[in-house]
Amino acid sequence: MSDIQAIFSPKVPHKIKQPIYWTGLKGCADSLAIATAIKNESRLFVVLTPDSQTALRFEHELSFFLQGEYPILHFPDWEILPYDVFSPLPEIVSERLKTLAQLPEVTRGALVLSVSTLMHRLAPRDHVLANSFSLQVGSQFNLELNRIKLDAVGYQCVSQVVQHAEFAVRGAIIDLFPMGSKYPFRIELFDEEVESIRTFDPETQRSLEKVDEIQLFPAREFPFSDAAINHFRQAFREAFPDDYQNNTLYQDVSKSITPSGIEAYLPLFDEQTNTLFDYLPATTAFVLPETLEYSAQQFVEEVDERFEQRKYDLERPLLAPELLYLQQAEFIEHIDQFRRIYLAQETEQAAWEGVSVSLPEVNIDARLKEPASRLKAFVANSESRVLFVAETAGHREALIDKLRSYKISVKQVDDWGHFLSIEDSPCIVVASIDHSLYMQQAGLVIITESQLLGDKAQQRRRRKKSAARELEKIVNNLNELTVGAPVVHQEHGVGRYLGLQVLKFGDIDAEFLTLEYANGDKLYVPVSSLDVIGRYTGMNPENAPLHRLGGDQWSKAKKKALEKIHDVAAELLDIHAKRALNKGHAFAYEEREYLAFADAFPFEETPDQQTSIDSILEDMRSGQPMDRVVCGDVGFGKTEVAMRAAFIAAQSGRQVAVLVPTTLLAQQHFQNFRDRFADWPFRVEVLSRFVTPKQQKAIIADMTEGKVDIVIGTHKLLSKEIKYRDLGLVIIDEEHRFGVRQKEHFKAIRQEVDLLTLTATPIPRTLNMAMAGLRDVSIIATPPPNRHSIRTFISEWIDSLVKEACQREIKRGGQMYFLHNDVKSMDKMAREIERLVPEARVEIAHGQMPERELERIMLDFYHQRFNVLLSTTIIESGIDIPTANTIIINRADKLGLAQLHQLRGRVGRSHHRAYAYFITPPKALISKDATKRLDALESSGELGAGFLLSTHDMEIRGAGELLGDGQSGQIQEIGFTLYTELLERAVKAMKSGKQPELNAPMHVGTEVDLQAAALIPEDYLPDIHARLVLYKRIASTESKEELRDLQIEMIDRFGLLPEQVKVLFAITELKQQADTIGVKKIDAHAEGGRIIFGAEPKLNMQQLLTLIQTQAQVYKFEGGDKLRFTQKFSTTDEKVAFISALLLQLTDETA
Repeated sequence: MSDIQAIFSPKVPHKIKQPIYWTGLKGCADSLAIATAIKNESRLFVVLTPDSQTALRFEHELSFFLQGEYPILHFPDWEILPYDVFSPLPEIVSERLKTLAQLPEVTRGALVLSVSTLMHRLAPRDHVLANSFSLQVGSQFNLELNRIKLDAVGYQCVSQVVQHAEFAVRGAIIDLFPMGSKYPFRIELFDEEVESIRTFDPETQRSLEKVDEIQLFPAREFPFSDAAINHFRQAFREAFPDDYQNNTLYQDVSKSITPSGIEAYLPLFDEQTNTLFDYLPATTAFVLPETLEYSAQQFVEEVDERFEQRKYDLERPLLAPELLYLQQAEFIEHIDQFRRIYLAQETEQAAWEGVSVSLPEVNIDARLKEPASRLKAFVANSESRVLFVAETAGHREALIDKLRSYKISVKQVDDWGHFLSIEDSPCIVVASIDHSLYMQQAGLVIITESQLLGDKAQQRRRRKKSAARELEKIVNNLNELTVGAPVVHQEHGVGRYLGLQVLKFGDIDAEFLTLEYANGDKLYVPVSSLDVIGRYTGMNPENAPLHRLGGDQWSKAKKKALEKIHDVAAELLDIHAKRALNKGHAFAYEEREYLAFADAFPFEETPDQQTSIDSILEDMRSGQPMDRVVCGDVGFGKTEVAMRAAFIAAQSGRQVAVLVPTTLLAQQHFQNFRDRFADWPFRVEVLSRFVTPKQQKAIIADMTEGKVDIVIGTHKLLSKEIKYRDLGLVIIDEEHRFGVRQKEHFKAIRQEVDLLTLTATPIPRTLNMAMAGLRDVSIIATPPPNRHSIRTFISEWIDSLVKEACQREIKRGGQMYFLHNDVKSMDKMAREIERLVPEARVEIAHGQMPERELERIMLDFYHQRFNVLLSTTIIESGIDIPTANTIIINRADKLGLAQLHQLRGRVGRSHHRAYAYFITPPKALISKDATKRLDALESSGELGAGFLLSTHDMEIRGAGELLGDGQSGQIQEIGFTLYTELLERAVKAMKSGKQPELNAPMHVGTEVDLQAAALIPEDYLPDIHARLVLYKRIASTESKEELRDLQIEMIDRFGLLPEQVKVLFAITELKQQADTIGVKKIDAHAEGGRIIFGAEPKLNMQQLLTLIQTQAQVYKFEGGDKLRFTQKFSTTDEKVAFISALLLQLTDETA
């Protein structure tokens, strides 16, 4: 049975008048039937589905059965509401355009889409088809003409390409991100011919692989040429004669700007509109759901309802629904002109019946004595051949191991065709399929992973590289330097940055970073030693000190800071030493049970989550007490990480205390832990005001006896009367909500037990400790799948805006938070909201209410009994409500940064777009700090920004001193970056038993002068900012490998390295070599040169003496610290080779 046709032969209608009904298709048999029809018939099949979810399922299954033999096109939905004020995401538009351009050429294959998507009217065919063109290697490419052409179809010229429809020109290199492509392309020209085309990664800007040709589609789904704009203006005036003059939409389009939500005015850009039906070949067959008419009717009603609601908004006058969408009768009429197949349950009409049945229960139940008994019985007794399907290669390996442990061995196959062509059973394959298939007659069974192991919320998306970037890079990078920004130089103090400057020495160009100090003194820092410079962070840049060059103010400040740092380092080391000596508990755990527990997690772990879990497992296994901070944005799955740790501790028979800041959160965690540990013999209890004093006493008594395994509570858990029998792990949730005193208490605990801290916005002090390497940090910065970043708006109170925000959320069936932090005026506020939005059902919650009442309101909100919760900041650490996706914060200027971020994170917990509105008084009345806080928030709307925000907060508030209650002035004097650097140095020195010298000059690195220009020329890289960042990166590299990587990246991004840049790299490499042996300076000229050693060189003395004795004509030793050499050099390369070899000889191998 080598072929798919032999399994079924579904009937296909040959007359347009007679539809055919397919019945009896269970699981993914419907996809198999469609795939078979595609193989049998030379025509395009359009598969219509009631919703986008089903469309995705068909797409995955069809591609599995067809194995890429025929194209499967996807035409995604815009994912915005009818008449929305937002435009669809560029990725979606890009995919749609690609499909539209390909459709006329596809004679065989499938197009999958939902009913509502098909009912949209589209721009005329010729817009897409006439403006699509392709580019091949070797073709002619005139820069000027193509620039105009790209401009005309809506591409934007930018300096660095990051998203669709952008292009950048750098000399003979053009970066271009066409619509419809997953990756942007880098095109290299030779004169006017395309020499090579490569894809590159927009995040790192590094090239990936070569391609031969690329397809270019227009940037928008509607024409936006001058003619189209004129047509729009005229049509707009005719449609809305009363108010076009002051209309912002009209004015924006007239200025060639596309305002958000312009798609709702698509018909105005051209004489007529088309629909997707116009793109389809006449022989197309439709595969329709039974509920076709109902789905169409529903969509039409939704559009009408939106139209009725929004038509009173004078700023956005609306076009009638029939201009934008097909009406039901017209839609059905269009479909009736094609051949039709209905997927039905059972029917009287002309039908073809597929033979497939439902699969019996075969899941592996870890709670049974023989978990896989049902599966084994099925595989043994069934006559059919079995194919297991795993989601990814990693899952496949795990599944093979799991099945092997139950004595079922499987053979790996590559795809469906491979499985049909062999006789073996059972087999396993990797594919994205959720539904099983059981065909007794054909003797075939497909069993999916989700059926064996229970459901996991799978992440079907491109995996971005894990986003936890190194901490230091975030704080130290010079990316945000603007002219006039404060900068710290280790030797001279805080100055202001003035830019990069090229100065001539003799006839050699050298580039310098210019800093200005008090009294207008200037300091020029050579670009090769940018590692002594850092951004000044620690307080408001406007109040940053400005030091005098050559004055003693800086050295005093530095000395004071050093003394202080010395004490801090000693105290830190003390804590650390105690922890290192205190043998913590090395947890041992039962691998199989842990895996069973991990499997019960209903989602797939994100890459960062997995890394955090792995580090925690490692920490707990080691004998030293764990002290780890897990930073993850709100809703990124920190709780699961904590539960894994709790499981291991409880399984080893130790007790776990979970500390939370509020009673409500204690309740929610209690519920979550209870559900998650339901199948395990652990007792979970909660201590909070919801528990009667009598119950509390009983619980406390049981804890002392060790009958309670996991206890959750507020800081009451720290009180003296509570005794634990064997406390092994303390988990602190939302650490930023606890005060310093409680933290000091944790610090005492820290020496014996394992401590795991969860926080979304680590407060500066924690961040500080993590950066000084005192606590381990795991960052979870990859959002769960389908999470969009939160759209953040900052505005004054405008009735229409508040109304619009509430309506958008309530209309899509969601709920919203309205934060008003003043209990006295809450009732008035509630009445105000009800007046603006009559459909809102408002309830009030604040901390002065009786506890029971508050809990009732929160639960009602959770169960969607009302849709607007008007509350104080009490919700900040509240329960998760996935249906609440809008938050309005009144008087946002009064809240702190961590608080605002935390509150904003209460929304956007599901895959809907979430909105946060910060309402502030007029600009003039807000304090400077508040303005900066709000700006920081608005700019970091991306997911996973909690951590970046925290470093911002550190700059606004100053970093709390590492160990005590005081906020530190030392940091303000010398800047945070230098403070951590000095601290690290002090800790290192003390660890190796040396006393750090307070007055010793800091080792600044070797100076190398080869009398050759070493810089990045302006004609190679014109952007000053990019040059500066690269200089800093080159100066900060620590090894040859890092330098190599950087070289590869630069060649990739900007073309081959000019001579000066090569010299810069060579000098940096010499510096790295010389640093290890303590060389202060290297000079080389055409006749020779000298090497000057520092105070404590680490030399191979033997070798030095041998050189001076055996080659006296070349080497001379002078003045106790100089080695002079005489040698003729004709090129810079010779100098580099000579010095490198010499340094290598002098390096002490034993050092």
